Amino acid sequence: MVFTRNKKSADAHDSNGKCTLCGGRIEQVFLPMKEWGMDGHLCGKCYSKKIAEFYPGKHERVNLSE
Repeated sequence: MVFTRNKKSADAHDSNGKCTLCGGRIEQVFLPMKEWGMDGHLCGKCYSKKIAEFYPGKHERVNLSE
């Protein structure tokens, strides 16, 4: 059995492990939206902040598994 890495997945994990905005360690890699005009990878906290800036208003997480 042979396993290969997905190119997009490999690029996402070769980001030196640092967030583009805060410089903190990335646990889960998030890619910025094209509209934000930035390159690099974001941590979850910075991604959430950018989403809130781009889509103002109340945001609630929904559990679709129920």
